[in-house]
Amino acid sequence: MAAKFASVDDYLDALPAEQQEIARRMRQTVLDALPSSGEKISYNMPAVTVDGTVLVYYAAWKKFISLYPAPRADDDFERAVAPYRGAKDALQFRWTEPIPWDLVTRVVRVMHDQRGS
Repeated sequence: MAAKFASVDDYLDALPAEQQEIARRMRQTVLDALPSSGEKISYNMPAVTVDGTVLVYYAAWKKFISLYPAPRADDDFERAVAPYRGAKDALQFRWTEPIPWDLVTRVVRVMHDQRGS
């Protein structure tokens, strides 16, 4: 059974060393995109909240780090996220490939705008 995490820091600290830097950057990128956000553990993974409601989750897996849910938007947006779209509307960024941090910011802002927050 997987460990239960009390905080986002606990979650990040439990990751293998080679994943921690990217996961911490994911955290900071998402938080920077949502200046009035908070964070907590939900479903045993980091969740970022706006006005107390979860907007986005990210999670470390064996081969990638995921960000979800991934919104649907205009054709330009869909082309940009298509290479990363995985199961259950998650975006999957492989550990071994450069992560498009500007796209992560864009996705989070689209999610925020679509929620009307």
